[in-house]
Amino acid sequence: MKEKIIRFMQGRYGAYGADALTKFLMASGLILIFISSAFTGKNTGLVCFLMGWSVIIYCYYRLISKNVTKCYAQNQAFISRTSGIRSFFQRQISLLQQRKVYHIYRCPGCKQKIRIPRGKGKIEIKCPKCSTSFIKNS
Repeated sequence: MKEKIIRFMQGRYGAYGADALTKFLMASGLILIFISSAFTGKNTGLVCFLMGWSVIIYCYYRLISKNVTKCYAQNQAFISRTSGIRSFFQRQISLLQQRKVYHIYRCPGCKQKIRIPRGKGKIEIKCPKCSTSFIKNS
C-alpha cells in the first residue's frame, strides 16, 4: 500500500510535503470549521462550515496537483505578500527567546535597545550609539 501511495505522488506538487500556502489554508479551513460550531442553528454557522471544508478540499487538490509550476508560483506569491507579517512574528519570537538570557533595556538618550546578560547585579551601561551612561540591574 505504501508503494502505491509513493507511485501515486510521484510528479505531484505535494510529493515533498505541504508548502507555506497549503499550511496556511489548512489552518484557516480548520479555524472556519471550529468557528462554525459556535454558530449552530444559524446560517452563519453553515456558511463557515462549508467555506472551511471547501478550503480544506482545495488544500488537498493543491497537494495532488500535477501542475507544479502553477502551485509553486502561488506559493511564492503568498510568501512575498506575507513576508512583513512573518518577519514581525519571527522578531517577536527571537526577542522572547533572548529574554531568558538577557535583559533588554532602552537607552534614555537615543532609545536604542541594549542587551545586557542577566545575573551581573547592578551595572553601569554605556550606550554604543550615543555614549550615554546609565545604571540598571541585570
